[in-house]
Amino acid sequence: MSCKLSTASSPSLSARYHSLLCSCFFSLPTNHSPLPTLFCFLALMYFPICNPFFFSVLQQWVGVGGVLPYNCQGDFAVSSMRFDVGLGRLPARVPSFLCSRTVPRRGSKIGASLSRSCLLCFLCFSYDAAARAQSSPDKTQRGPSPATAAGAAQASLSSAASKNTVKPDEPLAPDPALARARSFLQEGKLSEAESATRDFLRAHADSAEAHFLLGFILFREVQAKWLEAGKGRGENLLYSGDASGAVAEFRDAKAKESLAEFTAGAKYHVPSAFDLKIVALDYLLLKENGDADRWLTRSLQADPRDPQAWYYLGRMKYSSGQFREAIEAFEQCLKLEPHNVQAENNVGLSYEGLQRPEEATQAFENAIAWQTESSARNPEPFIELAHLYLSQNQPEKAVPYLVQSIAISPNVSKAHEELGKAYSLLHRLADAQVELEKAVELSPQVPNLHCLLAAVYRQRGLADKAKAEYDRCAALSGSHSTS
Repeated sequence: MSCKLSTASSPSLSARYHSLLCSCFFSLPTNHSPLPTLFCFLALMYFPICNPFFFSVLQQWVGVGGVLPYNCQGDFAVSSMRFDVGLGRLPARVPSFLCSRTVPRRGSKIGASLSRSCLLCFLCFSYDAAARAQSSPDKTQRGPSPATAAGAAQASLSSAASKNTVKPDEPLAPDPALARARSFLQEGKLSEAESATRDFLRAHADSAEAHFLLGFILFREVQAKWLEAGKGRGENLLYSGDASGAVAEFRDAKAKESLAEFTAGAKYHVPSAFDLKIVALDYLLLKENGDADRWLTRSLQADPRDPQAWYYLGRMKYSSGQFREAIEAFEQCLKLEPHNVQAENNVGLSYEGLQRPEEATQAFENAIAWQTESSARNPEPFIELAHLYLSQNQPEKAVPYLVQSIAISPNVSKAHEELGKAYSLLHRLADAQVELEKAVELSPQVPNLHCLLAAVYRQRGLADKAKAEYDRCAALSGSHSTS
């Protein structure tokens, strides 16, 4: 805010007066009687050279007393992030409480028309509000007051953080009252952990930590359900990421519940980088890759040393066809976690997407070699390298890798499919039939598998079986059989 002096004082002298008066004013005690403050305030008002600075001082003092700055729009910053309330959606842009505010020039004209008595009343009111806020630390630690909560959906998270003794960019201290819920979570007792956290929230609805914890528990419940379904339907479900029916409904419902909890908690404290990563993974479960990409990026802005976040960011870039950006993300993951097989395998996939088969082959071979001494090997690099060889019409090179992948995980449909194709190209039709029948058994709802098997049946002279598989293929793909 700028103002012109009505005296003949030089600008430097004016600045010194302004600095001196502001420092005197702000150095007064604010936790005792307001009388010294009011006395000084009267002196400042009636001292002629102080009049031009009156509104500047008053505005600054009110800011110190706890009145929030004007909301202003700005790009995301970790210390000023908020979540919009509604349908579990998170905004792409958020207000920032770190931006400055300006007072229009006409403010001084309007203020000049106010009587000194009204201004004194306003000062007393502001002082009293600030004193009450300082004398009630328990209330300020819980989050925004009812007055600010009325506009929580549209206000910056910083408005809640500014009334919190914990700085918005500092991690929340663990609440001892949530120790039982955390213990259940660590033991894998997710239902008990959810119940304990919900019980706590009934009495402490403004606990950011509890909302974030519940959001994570709900996410973990999706993982547990996924694993349970994988055991019942084979490892194919785990590797393909496919789900349908009750499993898909459970996944979507829990992911949305999880997002709602993170949204609620963000009204009271800035989510951590870990919280943002779980938000992104919730969106990934819902197949909303754009939102997943955005929140993973922001999570990494807060914590660039999280290899898992880099890995999933790479997956998002790969899914959207941004292969170079995907490679960069996977390489960041590998810097933090060398010999990460999944990351190196995805480097290979990204190079394959860029039509660079030599680099892709090297990446797949690296991922395979890194597992030589491992007791729990990942079949994916074997399958992907075989697929690359098949695309280059080299089935003889593909077969050994596919055989190894099936030895590692016998129930991955894709491995049997690729091996069936390789045997067909090598005119080993009986072997091709066995592999494709297994693939159909593991993934009966995939139309292409029925078509591949039908072609092998026809080559082997099994006309009835070929007709049945062609019909099944047509039914699943919504078209008519041409056989």
